[in-house]
Amino acid sequence: MPVPQDRLGYAQSLLERHSAERSGPTPTLADSPDASLLLFCGDVPVLRATEGGATCLLKPDDVARAGAPALELFLGRVGGRPAFAGALPADAAAHYRDDPAFRVLDARSVAVEGAVPAPEMGVLATAKSLLGWHARHGFCANCGTATTLACGGYRRDCAACGTEHFPRTDPVVIMLVTHGDRCLLGRQARFPPGVYSCLAGFLEPGETIEDAVRRETFEEAGVRVGAVRYHLSQPWPFPSSLMIGCEGEADGDALVLDRTELEDARWFSRDEVRQMLERTHPDGLATPPAMAIAHALVRRFAER
Repeated sequence: MPVPQDRLGYAQSLLERHSAERSGPTPTLADSPDASLLLFCGDVPVLRATEGGATCLLKPDDVARAGAPALELFLGRVGGRPAFAGALPADAAAHYRDDPAFRVLDARSVAVEGAVPAPEMGVLATAKSLLGWHARHGFCANCGTATTLACGGYRRDCAACGTEHFPRTDPVVIMLVTHGDRCLLGRQARFPPGVYSCLAGFLEPGETIEDAVRRETFEEAGVRVGAVRYHLSQPWPFPSSLMIGCEGEADGDALVLDRTELEDARWFSRDEVRQMLERTHPDGLATPPAMAIAHALVRRFAER
């Protein structure tokens, strides 16, 4: 059964990365009047209103009211034109909030609302992840010297020891564990009331995806998992993860929950899952929104 990946937030991208262009002099925003600009105030993007909604692909003139970006990255090209990411201080959002031509909306809400066209979301994820990486990695991890931007923003260089630093992506397994005709879903205390989701956790060094699924499920719920199958993935720019969606077959259904990780977890029948997806569960229980990879995994189970 095909997985509805086109519904996932950040999973489609218009970006042509043009990595070969990064090895020499890269385009600059000042010299690219036809460029697209993804502008962030702090870690919140600025959107420009359109007739059908909004876009995160601004024009260079849109930034003039708030001053030049403190950081400018060359992402690649969108529609053959240069695309950049720019960072302003968080308080620069005041220049846009009261103007109906713009929206200032956090990146998670952009995806939940579908505030911009789906193919723009991957460009937004790239811009947010890269800007966040630069904000946190201004010094060499090898010798402590301040580093400088290189390759249009896809690298930072240390002049003191010669180390080249590259943006990192943190892999996360997220899994729907099944046992017969039921699936295991849990919730953390920070979730909205009534929302249950797939279990998830970061891969550890030297660990396979399959073993990470088994380890995380046992640590959080006390369930042993046998066969593991990969289904789909989703960029998750908070700050820069890749969600690796899997399904695992449980060897048994006894639960021993780690209450520091989970507020609750339980087995759900296929009918219950359908009710949760449709928001008709008698106890008001629900799944994450359609933009989340957990929703895609749960829906695949419900419709199987």
